[in-house]
Amino acid sequence: VILTAYSPLARRRLSGDLLLQEIGKKYGKTANQVALRWLIQQEMVAAIPKAANPEHQKENLDIFDFELTPEEMEKISRLDRREKVASRT
Repeated sequence: VILTAYSPLARRRLSGDLLLQEIGKKYGKTANQVALRWLIQQEMVAAIPKAANPEHQKENLDIFDFELTPEEMEKISRLDRREKVASRT
């Protein structure tokens, strides 16, 4: 079974997250890019981010030149938004 994230960036609400911003500075990436990288580094997860314009498309694709450390992966995994993460289709 593969989990598919259809709105992995929470409609760009993650861009203000301080932890994601801090990690992004280390790699020269945005918080959204860090969030996407976190998703694709997990086993059995597919991310399908919305890209309404060419700038967002480029940003979404520019995540394959860095890798998060195990410690960074764990820190991001511990973020708790208390938001709905799944829905029935």
